[in-house]
Amino acid sequence: MANVLVFAESRGTELRKVALEAVTAGRALADATGGGEVHALLAGPPGIATKASQLGQYGADLVLVCEHAGFTKYARESVAAMLADRARAGYRAVLIPFSANGRDLGPRLAARLDAPIVSDIISFSAAGDALTVKHPGYANKVIIELEVKGSPAVLSVRPSAFTPKEASRTARIETLAPAVDPGAERVVVKEIIEGAKGKLDLGEAPVIISGGRGLRGPENFKLVEDLAAAFGNAAVGATRAVTDEGWRPHSDQIGQTGRQVSPQLYIAVGISGAIQHLAGMRTSKTIVAINKDPEAPIFKVADYGVVGDVFEIVPALTSAVREAKKGH
Repeated sequence: MANVLVFAESRGTELRKVALEAVTAGRALADATGGGEVHALLAGPPGIATKASQLGQYGADLVLVCEHAGFTKYARESVAAMLADRARAGYRAVLIPFSANGRDLGPRLAARLDAPIVSDIISFSAAGDALTVKHPGYANKVIIELEVKGSPAVLSVRPSAFTPKEASRTARIETLAPAVDPGAERVVVKEIIEGAKGKLDLGEAPVIISGGRGLRGPENFKLVEDLAAAFGNAAVGATRAVTDEGWRPHSDQIGQTGRQVSPQLYIAVGISGAIQHLAGMRTSKTIVAINKDPEAPIFKVADYGVVGDVFEIVPALTSAVREAKKGH
């Protein structure tokens, strides 16, 4: 049996969705490699321990809790040191989210352990000691399959690639002290600027409605916002061309140089489908494209395509979604 170690990412005293995804992935990996245990490291400010039991509900057998005021904001060196110290106890793999923090943490951890690392994983298969993973490459134009040798392997999983799945376990809880004082970090996070209150984060939203130049102007993004509001659980995204024009803030940009997302549903409104944009949303579970150009590249990756005027189709779709919601 091979145990799996997971970094459960939090923000303040709240678990992030990527933490539940990583624990779910860890549970699947442990089960596939012989039914080992899943151990989750939860590091946060005082109060974070109240979230430990939730990790058990998604498959963790043991939650290692470290509470310290220095973890109110991400403390890269201390977290990396704690994960490395624990990983040396013997694990098949260490799973972390491929989030902004995870991209910083993964290479630090792999260097400390002198371990192999694979980033942006969207799936894996395992049989005994053999571990194979898949991740996108060349701006998401191909899916690369890799065999990972050596233990522990550092694996970072793409947000939304693994759907959180309850496993109904009661996790044991163990308290840890920081391996390195988080108050003595050489690089300190001074401020975290959050988006508008009540606005869903693109990485957390199950539905994303994105707009492109086909909307013709910033004022017409109200069509996208109204459709997102009709769903109730949707975030608004945009293409690089739109954010460069100042129609939307750069935090809304989806693409190779923006956010990379994998929601359950992605609706592209007036987006032609440049390679840069496709690199950021191609792994979405279901893609719906609305564009007046039947030759638009977006239709090559779409599961459903609507050829027509977005100014007619989107209001009609918004009304249909609102009506459907009334019945639930």
